Amino acid sequence: MYRSLLVPLDGSALGEQALPFALSIARRAGATINLVRVHVAYALMSGDGVTSLSYQWVAELMEQERAYLDGITKRLATAGSVPVTSKFLEGPVIAEALQHHATATGADLIVMTTHGRGPLSRFWLGSVADELVRRATTPVLLVRPQEAAVDLASDRVLKHILIPLDGSTLSEQVLEPALALGNLMQADYTLLHVYGLSTDPALDPMTYPLAGGGEPPIERMRADTESYLAQVVERLKEKGFRVQTQVAQGHHPASAILDAAQSLGVDLMALETHGRRGLTRLLLGSVADKVIRGASVPMFVHRSAGN
Repeated sequence: MYRSLLVPLDGSALGEQALPFALSIARRAGATINLVRVHVAYALMSGDGVTSLSYQWVAELMEQERAYLDGITKRLATAGSVPVTSKFLEGPVIAEALQHHATATGADLIVMTTHGRGPLSRFWLGSVADELVRRATTPVLLVRPQEAAVDLASDRVLKHILIPLDGSTLSEQVLEPALALGNLMQADYTLLHVYGLSTDPALDPMTYPLAGGGEPPIERMRADTESYLAQVVERLKEKGFRVQTQVAQGHHPASAILDAAQSLGVDLMALETHGRRGLTRLLLGSVADKVIRGASVPMFVHRSAGN
């Protein structure tokens, strides 16, 4: 499933911290890594307004950016038996250029850090990564960079993956790509459902239909949640996946998801950006934003085609 990995770089050491993850996946999947650097035209602000930079300065900058990309390509080529290609693109909108390139090249996964440093640092967190999560139909693996130096020889193994579900078939569309990624590393999986959070009045704990014996609504919701997860687990176990479940109740879904990830010690969280009920807000909203920004582990984000 993962034959072509796209890795955007911004020229910073922090941006390069996506590379060990890409290498680990590519080695196991027999995939090609495609490095991309997007040049953006800059302008200087003066008292009279915007003054375009000189052609010579821009040409020198582009040459430096191309040299950087070539250097990283050569480093990866010597790091292991993984095919590596590179492409130098020009903006002006980085996320749009990356999205078009991913589609044109048939990329199966985009691997990138959530932010970087240097001239392009402001484009990553809150812009490029965020925009790709919102728009790209290619799954995105977001890596939170650390201060440690990049070690291309390190093997980043994803042993335990947390997958929040909201009970809808749309939210379950993250399962196939997330399971395929974890299967490369023989990972274990935990399916999480946070109940008592629905924005649907019919499913609110205060109005949820009582069971025949007058069972409290919140208890009925928990029972239904456990039944739903058990059905999903049964299907996955039939395919040989090692899956467990966890349910949580609360009024702050992002906090519940982050708490579960920490308590379970997972290596990756996988989210579907189009879901119903409690996870509807995971699409472009506060929950996804808080989870992605608050997570201390990589995030795998999948968006359904046509949504």
